[in-house]
Amino acid sequence: MFDLHFLRELLGEGVQFLQLLLETFSVICVVIGLGNTLIVLGRLKGESVARYCFGRWLAMALEFQLAADILATTVDPDLDSLIKLGIIAVIRTFLNYFLAKELEHQTK
Repeated sequence: MFDLHFLRELLGEGVQFLQLLLETFSVICVVIGLGNTLIVLGRLKGESVARYCFGRWLAMALEFQLAADILATTVDPDLDSLIKLGIIAVIRTFLNYFLAKELEHQTK
């Protein structure tokens, strides 16, 4: 028979690894977005094109961060972490929504 304590620890370690991986992807998205934006600005393609370029990368980074926070809460779902996740999810969702609206406006 399986040892449930061992499985719980294994799941916790796996989730911590995935959380770190998602947070790393988020940082990579920001760095790549910054690099691409600087290249766009260097080629003098315009500020609106650069904002659109960077905004897309930031939106992707926000999605990775939200996924990392959700994973962290699934392992240890106490009330405090659930409240924090709810607040973070609302803030990031609003940020992502308004960023998407601005990007949509930029493409028109």
